[in-house]
Amino acid sequence: MKKIATLIAILLFSSIGFAQKGAKIEFKANNNTIDYGTINKQKDNGIRSFEYTNTGDAPLIIYSIQSTASCTVLSKQNETVLPGKSGKIEIKYNMVPGPIRKTITVESNAINYDDGRIPLKIKGEVTSL
Repeated sequence: MKKIATLIAILLFSSIGFAQKGAKIEFKANNNTIDYGTINKQKDNGIRSFEYTNTGDAPLIIYSIQSTASCTVLSKQNETVLPGKSGKIEIKYNMVPGPIRKTITVESNAINYDDGRIPLKIKGEVTSL
């Protein structure tokens, strides 16, 4: 019985340690959100960047980025991001007057998000005057 308890304890601790290994993505924007605030269509180009760092211990790979209507992904990190290194995802909102409430979904190998899917949000208000 003691051997079984010891074996279970070893398996439990080794699986906890294993679960912590891998790429982790941390964004500089608060809660993965960029707040445009109130912006003027004629004075703002709508371009913003989500900057991130791989805080894990394995290379970070971004497989895809999907945006909702009215938002375009201009650029993303094309190479693998090594531990401790940073990258950015540049987006452009099309500046339609009215409220901004959009989500961009990033699919990656990051272990600190369920299935590596990271929701990024943009919010704000576009005025035409």
